[in-house]
Amino acid sequence: MEVFDAVRARRSVRGYSSTPVPTDKLDRILESGRLAPSAMNLQPWHFIIVQDAGKREEMSKARYAKFLKESPVVIVGCGDKKSSPKWFVIDTTIALQNMVLTATSEGLGTCWIGSFDENMIRKLLKIPEHLAIVALLAVGYPRKKLDLAAMVVKSGSRRPVEEIVSVEEYGAKDER
Repeated sequence: MEVFDAVRARRSVRGYSSTPVPTDKLDRILESGRLAPSAMNLQPWHFIIVQDAGKREEMSKARYAKFLKESPVVIVGCGDKKSSPKWFVIDTTIALQNMVLTATSEGLGTCWIGSFDENMIRKLLKIPEHLAIVALLAVGYPRKKLDLAAMVVKSGSRRPVEEIVSVEEYGAKDER
């Protein structure tokens, strides 16, 4: 799958099959995060792979994260506040987005989760204080097969580029 196809096909998946994520696919997802750019090449991220059903169940108790208990993999994206106090959030989110696109290209679904109990997850996963939990990423095979044609149609519900882009200054339209 080409990168742009993965961008168009990506969607938030909140229902997962119980099929495990193969190690080679998970390795490619993690490698794509590792290869992400970062300010001054500090790479201020750390990713915790959670596959244990009990831990995923506990993490799913957050308001908008109920589906984590059925997602076979949860990647907890942490940023190092000490090594990169100004850029750890941005750098970690860039790495996580690389992972999302790679997972999509591998035929997997993902969902970015910003609703979580940081203290509970920190304690559950023994995360040190210098790391901030930036986001969680559910990864697995969608319960229903992805219909790429439907997703292309769905992409029409996005705001048109003319509404979100200015040229040279705010509000100036592209005259090309």
